[in-house]
Amino acid sequence: MNQTIFISGTPTVGKTTISEVLASKIGAKLIKINDFVFENGLTLGKDSDKGYEVIDIEKLDAALQEELEDFDGTAIVEGHVSHLCSNADKIIVLRANPEILRERLEARGYGESKIRENLEAEALGVCGCEAYDMHSNKVEEVDVSSMTVEDAVEVLEDIIEGNVHYPFGNIDFMEWIISN
Repeated sequence: MNQTIFISGTPTVGKTTISEVLASKIGAKLIKINDFVFENGLTLGKDSDKGYEVIDIEKLDAALQEELEDFDGTAIVEGHVSHLCSNADKIIVLRANPEILRERLEARGYGESKIRENLEAEALGVCGCEAYDMHSNKVEEVDVSSMTVEDAVEVLEDIIEGNVHYPFGNIDFMEWIISN
């Protein structure tokens, strides 16, 4: 069956690790958005305030559609902006408790303001909201906070096969915002 699955979420939620294992297990083509963007020159330049490259979403979307145009099989597109692209069959937004993400972001050496920005985005469900706004009922949202990679891969495999449904809007980390 031909299908394109976008896997999105806040940085350090586990997108890359889970996607790599999942793609290997089901024999899917894996496109990592960050690599794809830089390999294809799809940036607008550096954000002077935040210090990271700004992705040209329109060019990314067009290049991604071209990349997948003649592909036969399952493709997994992994990255925190994948949900901003078009023509996915399913969008799976991975979520995790902000306290878990704090530890991961600190371990990666993120600065405090970048950590705070990502934790707030996770608590507010920004990736899920953006995905739902663009793709509505194609969006699945999975809390991987207490899952092993293997557990998460099984859940995602069941979602892809249509055996389970994790609808958008059932995960709530707003308490974190209130208490922090």
